[in-house]
Amino acid sequence: MEHSTEYGTGHGADHGVELSVVVPAFNEETRLRPTLDTICAYLREAEGRWGRDWELIVVDDGSDDDTVRVAREAAAEEPRIHVVTGDGNRGKGHALRRGVLATYGRKVLVCDADLATPIEELDRLDKELADGGVFAAIGSRARPGATIDVHQSAAREWLGRMGNRLIRAVAVPGVKDTQCGFKLFEGERARAAFAASRIDGWGIDVEVLLHFRGEGWPMAEVPVRWAHQPGSKVRPLDYGRVLGELARLKGRSVRRSVRRTDLAVCGLFLLSSVLLYRHLWADLDRAYLRDSLQDQNQWEWFFAVTADNVTHLRNPLFTTIQGFPDGVNLMGNTPMLGLSVPLTPVTLLFGPTVTWALVLTGGLAATAAAWYWLLARRVTDNRWAAALGAALCAFAPPMISQGNAHPNFAVLFMIPVIVDRALRLCEGGPHLVRDGVLLGLFATYQIFLGEEALLLAAVGMLLFALFHALADRAAARAAWRPLAKGIGIAAATALPLVAFPLYWQFFGPQSYHSVLHGDNAGNSPLALLEFSGRALLGDEATADRLAMNRTEQNAFYGWPLVLLALAVTVRLWRLPLVRSLALTAVAAALLSLGQKIRIPYTDVVLPGPWRALAHQPLFESVIESRAAMVCAPALGALLALAAARVAESGASPAYRALGFAAIAAALLPIVPTPYPVRDRAPVPEFIADGTYRAYLAPGESLVPVPLPDPGGADALHWQSTTGLDFKVPGGYFNGPWGPDRVGIYGASPRHTSNLLRDVSYSGRVPVIGPEWRAQARADLEFWNAGVLVLAPQYHQDALRATVNRLLGRSGEFVGGAWVWDVRGSGQGS
Repeated sequence: MEHSTEYGTGHGADHGVELSVVVPAFNEETRLRPTLDTICAYLREAEGRWGRDWELIVVDDGSDDDTVRVAREAAAEEPRIHVVTGDGNRGKGHALRRGVLATYGRKVLVCDADLATPIEELDRLDKELADGGVFAAIGSRARPGATIDVHQSAAREWLGRMGNRLIRAVAVPGVKDTQCGFKLFEGERARAAFAASRIDGWGIDVEVLLHFRGEGWPMAEVPVRWAHQPGSKVRPLDYGRVLGELARLKGRSVRRSVRRTDLAVCGLFLLSSVLLYRHLWADLDRAYLRDSLQDQNQWEWFFAVTADNVTHLRNPLFTTIQGFPDGVNLMGNTPMLGLSVPLTPVTLLFGPTVTWALVLTGGLAATAAAWYWLLARRVTDNRWAAALGAALCAFAPPMISQGNAHPNFAVLFMIPVIVDRALRLCEGGPHLVRDGVLLGLFATYQIFLGEEALLLAAVGMLLFALFHALADRAAARAAWRPLAKGIGIAAATALPLVAFPLYWQFFGPQSYHSVLHGDNAGNSPLALLEFSGRALLGDEATADRLAMNRTEQNAFYGWPLVLLALAVTVRLWRLPLVRSLALTAVAAALLSLGQKIRIPYTDVVLPGPWRALAHQPLFESVIESRAAMVCAPALGALLALAAARVAESGASPAYRALGFAAIAAALLPIVPTPYPVRDRAPVPEFIADGTYRAYLAPGESLVPVPLPDPGGADALHWQSTTGLDFKVPGGYFNGPWGPDRVGIYGASPRHTSNLLRDVSYSGRVPVIGPEWRAQARADLEFWNAGVLVLAPQYHQDALRATVNRLLGRSGEFVGGAWVWDVRGSGQGS
């Protein structure tokens, strides 16, 4: 029988055919007949297994020799041989697709015309298909038990190994040999997979296996005998073509996996982030986030100094550009090297303010998109419910508060990725080593984005793991061994990568041991129920009374959301996931109350659970109120579950409307409003036009009056706008103080810097005697000062009078600033 149409007429197993064998052929006039005779003889002898209802389909791929004639002669002798022909040589993939779609068998075997794998190996594949609960049995030359009777050339074997490794990495991980031309499929699924295929060349094997994996149809590799046959049609260039087909296949797979809903959701996240920062983007030259304190100056400086270090191939972990002459341990601060380094071209081309705005805006949107991906993958299939939960995860009041000034806490797109990889480890499976390595790499990258955020995420994951182990003990028993092994692999991967940076951070120049925030850095219980200053229904005065400052409003979820979370928990308490999420949120909220819990409206003070962590390594530097940020993803997941249940319930429209109304009532009060901005202080012309250069000899520093510190760091902006062309003492960073190297904000204070700061606050000129003048000379010498600069500011007259008395002479007004030249006077270098 012969089919000349493109895809034949096969459409199912209703013809009673037990087995279909498909053999693609191109210029196989010499080898084809022995192959067909061997296959037919085997099937006739095995009629006890296959019966008489088998078929052998030969697909000619436009041969220009006598392949078709040979096939027709065989078909004339054996009516169960069918010949499919077509026009032109289109490739093995095209031939296999035509052949498989012409089959009727309950099982479909595809094998090469050279019969490099003996037909007797079909027994192994059939046994796996029958007993293994799989829908595809793949002949493999790479599995233990496989036998290679005749090897290929060394070059071909090397190319094959490299190709299979690449395929495993990007397409079908876990399948060690995708290209062996001997595969047995369940018939209906084979026809569906080949009908969906588009590749015409050698890469069709990968495409079909990828289809099986995407549909969740189990597959198994079966070791087989194999012998290289002379006359192979695979040429060296074909390996390159397979890689090209694989790239196109992967591209199509990505496009299929990204739904229009996904793009719409991510677009909404980006739009929301842009709207939040629209006032900043409206005037990048002058706009300064009003509630960022001095952090915008600091972060722009971090981006600028990283770009400068990268450009000049300097150590990115240290600088003396501020904090001169001691310098700044950048690894002990938060320059977000994971973003500031790759964004160096942006900083150099457009300036650090653009990088600052880009990191905040894009990072917040990317964080929401990452949570959306995780919730859609792990919590609910309802995309819009997942989007709602992700919006809460990323735009919750604590994140919005941190978004004023701390991108290392607002830009958390790696945390959902780390959570997902940890969950994959719990599942075990054949990819445990790969998943462990990836978890180590992801954790390493997060260390260079924000260590404290990673620490808090680890606390949240540990809490969830403990509560989930109590809620689902069977799952915990199955998960702990692969999880422990995977974490060990992750640690072995990460430690060599972070060992030196962490050594530098904790033991390098200007390292410190802890940053103490006192025992009042926890949240008030009321903070968990009130609205933040940036919330739609928030009151700034109320929020200010309950938080350290406007960058640390780390709770403020609002009582309506708390009530909704309670209702969802009660309603879905039977679900282990819900119990685990709810208890994680409660535990994190309790930790955030700090070392002492002050009961509102009473004088009662209770010990808080944070007390157990407060003096432990790493935790001693954490602001404990930030633990409440862990509640955001837990509440977001609960919200996603609730929204999906409401949307998909079979209840009446009125009931669903009531459910969505409750969700809206909980979320609308905490919808964030755009960040306000103020005009930033202008850079004095003395700095902006480069006049300062005439006052500085090599190695000398420019001393702002007062010196920059966490309360006033405009001088860092001066540096950023001039390309970090001069050094300043003082600054805004974390560094050591005293013999115990306790961490403080800013440089170690000196008498003169303290004096100038006191005058800037009080506006009172102190009595200046010989001791103060001698101390000023010593401090200026320590700073290797070349010039003192007083920009226009509050209490500038008192500051100018103080400096005049310290130096015994008046300054001069140059370029919009008061200037004291201290070079060569015994007070500078």
